[in-house]
Amino acid sequence: MKDRKQKQADLDALREILSQTDNVFLTGFEKLTVDQDFTLRKTVREAGGRYKVIKNTIAEKAAAGTNAEPVMSGLAGMTSVAYTKADPVALAKALTKYAKDNPTFTFKAGIVEGRVFNVASIEALASMPSKEEIYAKLLFLIQAPAQRLVTVTNAVGRNLAVVVDQGVKENKFSS
Repeated sequence: MKDRKQKQADLDALREILSQTDNVFLTGFEKLTVDQDFTLRKTVREAGGRYKVIKNTIAEKAAAGTNAEPVMSGLAGMTSVAYTKADPVALAKALTKYAKDNPTFTFKAGIVEGRVFNVASIEALASMPSKEEIYAKLLFLIQAPAQRLVTVTNAVGRNLAVVVDQGVKENKFSS
């Protein structure tokens, strides 16, 4: 059992995480094996996040006065938290994929950029393209008009060269 100082240290650490992080996913993890837990933690790390098992009472106290307060009150069962300061879509995708592979792992709620998300919203978030995909599409849209302009201006010169070449071949020009 943890003594009062250790519990206070856990509470302070969790409060710091909740106050500094805008992207938090609450999950349940009933009956996960050690291998499944290891895989989950590895998956979260690869997505740029962190994962921590929390006590419900400590979580409720730590969330007081933070954006996480609405989702941390009244927790029941085994609870863990996955959080990231980076791309929340990547973490949501990783957790959703893991949940499909391991049905004992479930979502409870989430907070993305300060807004409370329910389970359906988290799954919708996971189906969105990642930041990198959005950036690539945006760059394509920005570059497409420039590429078309270059193609059109090159076509005019190319067409003029073809007409002059045909005129020379057919002796249409007098010297």
